[in-house]
Order: sequence, then structure tokens, then C-alpha cells
Amino acid sequence: MNILKKTTLNFLFATLIGLNSTAVFSETSTTAAPLVSETIKFVEDALVQVNKSDFSAAQLLLKSARLTSAKISGDEKALKAANDSVIQGQIQAKLGDVTKSAEELEKALKIYKAL
Repeated sequence: MNILKKTTLNFLFATLIGLNSTAVFSETSTTAAPLVSETIKFVEDALVQVNKSDFSAAQLLLKSARLTSAKISGDEKALKAANDSVIQGQIQAKLGDVTKSAEELEKALKIYKAL
């Protein structure tokens, strides 16, 4: 009788652990897509502001893009490259260089859209 109880309890624990791990996996995969979309929106809006030469608004949008992109999990190399392009775009916007800033932000958009 003890063997039957122990086997049943072990089976229940294994089932609960399995269900919990699949719930965690599905939660992380569904939360990445909205973060990527939000980051893309921030970068696109910043690109519009850079093209208008409104660098202060672009700086705020790029800061928001960097904060949301830090929460994204996935391809680390691609995320680092995109974040580096956003940082370079932010630096160029701070210097007032519209064309270089726009080029860097376009690179970042391509990478984020590929995610």
C-alpha cells in the first residue's frame, strides 16, 4: 500500500512540475512579441522626429525604445546589434546629424522587424 501511495504522489508531483514548466514557456514566448512591436513603434516614431530635426523628442523615444528592448528575450546577437544601432542613432541625434542618425535607426528597425 505504501508503494502505491508513493508512486501516486510522485506521479502527481511530476505532472504538476510539467504543467508549470509549459506554462512558463508559453508565457515568455507570448510576451516577447508585444515588446518587439512596442520597441519598433518607438524607433519608428523617433525616426520621424529625427527627420523633422526634433532631437529632444527623438531622444525620449529612443530612451523608451532602449528600455523596452532590454526586456526582450531571444536572439542575443541580433538584440545587441539592434541596441547598438539605436545607441549610435541616439548619439548622432544628440550631435544633430540627421542622415547618420536616420541610417542607424533604419538598421535597428530592420533587425527588430526580423525578430
